[in-house]
This record gives sequence, C-alpha cells and structure tokens, in this order.
Amino acid sequence: MSARHGKPLRGLMSTKTSPLFQGRFGRMFRSLPAAKYGKSDAESQANLKKLGDLMTSDFDEPKDGPDAEESGIPALYTYFGQFIDHDITFDPMSTLIKHTDPDALTDFRTPAFDLDNVYGRGPDDQPYMYDGHTFLLGDKIGGGSDPTAQDLVRNNADPRRALIGDPRNDENSIVSQLQGLFLRFHNRTVKDHPEIDPAADFDKLQKIVRFHYHFVILNDFLPRIVHSSVLADLKTNGHYDRHKLKFFHWRDEPFMPVEFSVAAYRLGHSMIRPGYRLNDAVLKPIFPISKTMFPPNGIPEGLTGFRAMNPAWAMDWGRLIDVDIRAYGVDKQPPDGPTKRRLQFAYRLDTSLVTPLSDLPPSVATNPPSLPQRNLLRSFELGLPSGQDVARAMHVPLLKDEEIMIGKAVDAPEDGDVRGTIASIADLSPFKGNCPLWTYILAEAAKNQEPVKIPVQEDKTITTPRLGPVGGRIVAEVFLGMMFGDNDSLLNLEPHWTPSFGQSYKLKDFVAYALGS
Repeated sequence: MSARHGKPLRGLMSTKTSPLFQGRFGRMFRSLPAAKYGKSDAESQANLKKLGDLMTSDFDEPKDGPDAEESGIPALYTYFGQFIDHDITFDPMSTLIKHTDPDALTDFRTPAFDLDNVYGRGPDDQPYMYDGHTFLLGDKIGGGSDPTAQDLVRNNADPRRALIGDPRNDENSIVSQLQGLFLRFHNRTVKDHPEIDPAADFDKLQKIVRFHYHFVILNDFLPRIVHSSVLADLKTNGHYDRHKLKFFHWRDEPFMPVEFSVAAYRLGHSMIRPGYRLNDAVLKPIFPISKTMFPPNGIPEGLTGFRAMNPAWAMDWGRLIDVDIRAYGVDKQPPDGPTKRRLQFAYRLDTSLVTPLSDLPPSVATNPPSLPQRNLLRSFELGLPSGQDVARAMHVPLLKDEEIMIGKAVDAPEDGDVRGTIASIADLSPFKGNCPLWTYILAEAAKNQEPVKIPVQEDKTITTPRLGPVGGRIVAEVFLGMMFGDNDSLLNLEPHWTPSFGQSYKLKDFVAYALGS
C-alpha cells in the first residue's frame, strides 16, 4: 500500500470485502507551478474575489417555464453528481488553513465508487441505520407523485439529524430524497433476491446495487457531462481502456487529485438552477435568499436541509428526471389553467453561477459566503496551476483569452437579460494567459457544445455545453482510474455486465426501480 496515498481504515468508510484505506489527496500535474494573480497573496486573493463576483449572475427567480440557460440534462443529474462527490471524497477541514500541501490532506472517503455514503460501516457496526439488513426509513412525506415517500430516519435532536452513511447527503432537500432512493433501491434488491441470505451474503446484495450504480456512472452520467470526443479517446473497440489513461497515475491505490476535486469536478455548481419545483405546491430557491437581495415578491426560504423534511415536500420525480415523458412548456397549476407538469433541466455548464450561491446561509458557509469566491480561493491556497498551463501539459489546444468568456452560455439572451456574457479574460489583466483552472474548465465547456434531443413530448433539441479536452479528460480519467483501481468495481470484476434492462439502462431506470415501478 502506498505510504503517500493510503493508510489503514479509520473514520466513515464502507464495508467492502477488499482491504480498506483512507485515501489521500495529491496532484495530477506535480511539475506545474502554482498560479499567482497579483504581486502578493493578498492581491491575488482580492483579484480572485472580484472574479468570483463576475461569475455570479444577477438575481433570477425560480421559474416554471422554459429557460434560456437550461441545458439538455435533466435536473436530477446535478444532484446525482453531488451524491457521487460525497461517495468518493471528504475533507473535513472547514477552513483553507494548511491546505497549501495537498499531500497532507486526508480523504476520509475511499477513492472508489463503493457507496460508503450509503452503507456506512454496515449493519453490524451501525445497526441504528438498519432493520436487520434493510435500511430504516423515516416519517412519511407527501405532496409528490410517490405515495410511499418517506424521509430519512432521524434522531431526536433539535433539529433532527439524519442517521445516514454521510451526513452531507442531507444538506438540501433534493440530495436528501435521492439518498432515500438509494436506500429504497437496496431494500427492493433484498426483496427481489430471496435466494440471497442477507445475513450471510450481504456483500452480494451490495454488489448488485453498486454494479447498477457503476453502470449509470459510466454509461449515462459521464456522457451527459463530458464531450463525446473526449470519451471516445478513452476507448478501444467501444470499451473503456485503462491503457488510454495518460494523466492520472498512482502506485498502489488511486488518490484524489486536487485538480479534480477543487476544479474540474466543481462543474456541478454551474448546473444549479435558482430554484426547483418539487411538486404541485412547492417552488423554492435552492438556498434561502437574503432579505437584502430578494425582490418584494421573492421567497427567502430555501431547500436547505439538515432538518426533518417538510411533510409536504415529497418529490414529483418526473419534474427532475424523465421517469415519464412530459410536455416542454410552462408548468401550470389550477386556477391558472389545467394542470401541466414539466421536466426541469440543469443549467448549462458555463462561467455563471446563480445568485443564491453567492450568499450562502451561515449554516453552510461564511467568510466568504460566496461559493464562486470560495472555489477560487481554495484553488489558490492549494497552489493549483492555471488552466493554460494544464492545457499545455496535456498537449491540447489552448483557449485564447478572448474565448474565455465570463457569463451565461445561452444561445440568445432572454428579454430583459442584460447580463449574458459580461467580460472575457482578455479584459481582466490579472488573468490574461493565466486563468484559474476552475474558470478555464467552465469556459472550455461553453465552447464544446453538442446538440441533445431532450425527453419531452415535443421534438426539441437543446445545445448543451460539455466538459472539453482539459476538464472532460480530468474528470473522465479520474472516474475511470478509480474504477480500474478498485478490485471490486464493475470494470474489474465483470466489465461486460449489463442490467436486466440492457445497455440503455439510465438514471431514470434506477429511480423507477427504487420507486417500485
């Protein structure tokens, strides 16, 4: 086992049968210099905060109709991506102090898609999460399309905290209910496989759940967010090939590259909508909107978690994922007209984040409360190289400064939208030829769009930005590297395995099975 990237089990981990270890953070591009954005650290940090402000859009209320910044990716994939992040990485340090050396950071998750955020340490070690070998579920919740919807099981504290493998999967109402679907998927797997004795062969049940999860990651999630040309370069005869990995290398066990965790995989922040409609009665911003920011008709309450689920907030899953096929138009509720429910789509990958992310509540983040500023400052404190330096190291064409646009990657601005694209890096002297990696990757995605036929009743295609040669390659290589580096993964144990639905199996099918349909 690598002395640098692994050590014996400690903390929140899974119950895999192979030897376990806490992962380590490290670098993919060790020889590249840390990017600087001023003559001093203080000047660099001030410039990065200004860039973070520019990467924040004007206030935009949650919407019930088509939106110019919608991509062709159903909205649930944003939170599936967040769920994956919580499965593979956890750095409990809450400040930027001592983060200048990634090798000194511990990843309190295994760098593997092992669902330790679901299974925790297993029913023997954490029996309060289980009823025998199935998961306990909490209070019933209503309002959505799922009559059997239940909250996560919780303790009696005030507020009541979820008893789950990773507390972060209760940080908002959407990922909390997605966590519940994974618990229900496992429980249904137990029920549908009576030939497996859960007490004697719990690992066999886990394997079934994990293989479905792995299949969705490889064949559905990655193609949604990474440009098809990038994924094609990682395949031989249509199958992912470990020998095609050029940049993610390790000795004994995979580690967690900071270029991935602090830059490339923060793509999901730009996919977040201002708010979401959970069901006919509930349309809320993703985070509370401060009283200094929201307009007179705004709604300050958000979909934040770490509390018992509102009993009326059960999900109509068809609003977030195409478990059924709906019309594309405006969501309407009586008395405005006949009920019409639409599928919401994730926002486009670009260098514009919605307003609620710039003013996070104190329970989520402070000093600064702006998520784009926090991302940029964290990259600086960890000494990440510039996007241009990484592109050179990867031998891919560099984006020109004029191509690194700050703002929304919409086809055409909506009426009254004066924000749109507000600047290019060429206009911002600290960042000329020296763009922060996270910003570069998002700008690169905006330049790498593909047409996506969306799952609605109408014949509708949306141009959709996807991660390009730098960002897409980093994300795909780390995902594949962790799969190939895990002896228990689908790619190692049964690389040609497919679900009973066949090669077309997607996240919507995972959700439908968990719902019992």
